[in-house]
Amino acid sequence: MTHSVIELRPDASDIRVARFATAAIVLSLAEAAIPLPLPGVKPGLGNIVVLIVLWRWGWRDAAWVALLRVFAASLLLGQFLAPGFFLGLSGALASLCALGGAVHLPRRWFGPVTASLFAAFAHIGAQLVVARLWLVPHDGVFALAPIFALAALVFGLINGLVAARMLAELEASGAPT
Repeated sequence: MTHSVIELRPDASDIRVARFATAAIVLSLAEAAIPLPLPGVKPGLGNIVVLIVLWRWGWRDAAWVALLRVFAASLLLGQFLAPGFFLGLSGALASLCALGGAVHLPRRWFGPVTASLFAAFAHIGAQLVVARLWLVPHDGVFALAPIFALAALVFGLINGLVAARMLAELEASGAPT
């Protein structure tokens, strides 16, 4: 029997995705330590990293960062395959779909803040649908929609503004793309 070795060599894109995914995971872990007044309402700090990656390197890299963040953070927090994991995954997938559409809008009028708001509302919408279909078999779950929509508006706006500011500073500093 011949011994064979498969050697995978990461390229610059792989290393970049790994670094940004690590930053997003760290922010998600830090966020988990913050006491929140309402279960399920989180600022989504890791999404700031996803927005920056989306704007600088495109949807593919942003999707990798977002999905790696969801899987790794859930593993590290001991929530992998728990209901919260599936809620987070559904929200991340819906956000990625919204971001996929947002990048095709004219950048003259639509920027990281708009994309962040689209992603935040898609995220919470998907989570409410999954919660209704799987966890709470009653339409009463949608009574929480205004509260979650307000949270999506506030946190989506804040995250988008932070991402836009960081992108402007990266551009001004001449950071490599």
